[in-house]
Amino acid sequence: MKKILVLTASIGALGAAAPSFGADLAEQPVNVKAVPLPAAAPIIDWSGYYIGVNGGWGTSRNCWDFNGVTSEGCHDSAGGTFGGQIGYRWHIFNMVYGVEGQGNWADFKGSNVSTAFPADTIGTTTDAFGLLTGHIGYAFNSVLLYGKGGAAVTSNTYHVNAAATGADGKNDDVRWGGVLGAGAEVSLTPNWSAGVEYNHLFMQRSNISFPAALGADRVHQDVDLITARLNYKFGSPFAR
Repeated sequence: MKKILVLTASIGALGAAAPSFGADLAEQPVNVKAVPLPAAAPIIDWSGYYIGVNGGWGTSRNCWDFNGVTSEGCHDSAGGTFGGQIGYRWHIFNMVYGVEGQGNWADFKGSNVSTAFPADTIGTTTDAFGLLTGHIGYAFNSVLLYGKGGAAVTSNTYHVNAAATGADGKNDDVRWGGVLGAGAEVSLTPNWSAGVEYNHLFMQRSNISFPAALGADRVHQDVDLITARLNYKFGSPFAR
């Protein structure tokens, strides 16, 4: 009988303690593993040397004045261009500064019938140009927008054909001027980037002499260029 009473008392004590024990278990904090935060995208550093190629389209506006006085009219010399560039950039905060040299082969050809001498045809061919420019831009991480300005040089051939006399004259000319432009470039891979660029060349007037029967002309030239570019940057593309 005594054993039965002890057993009954023990069961009752356990029953009374069970809710308290369960409550203690419920209050234990659950250890949940935190979800890792996504890695931040690396910050692109545009600093460093780069080399690249470019290609596109250009037009050269050429206006001729016979002996610098009488207008013979204007014509557009248009065609393709291909070349390369090399430069260096400094990336400071979000600003990007740079210097660049560019050299291109060109095939811009055009002509018109002289307004002063209707029997004559005058024409211009631009076969090469070069640019030496400074750049300033703003980087939106992997996207770079920039403006540029500096010196420009063009290589040209001028020709006159006088149908009435059969005389034909040709002369070559290299002239200097200025350039203003703008572009956008996107980082594609750790070291490669691609972009598009527009440039306007303001070239000085040049006096072109032909055989005596054809006289001389003073020629004014402006050039518009739009090119696609592909660059390779040396060194790490990411900010340290």
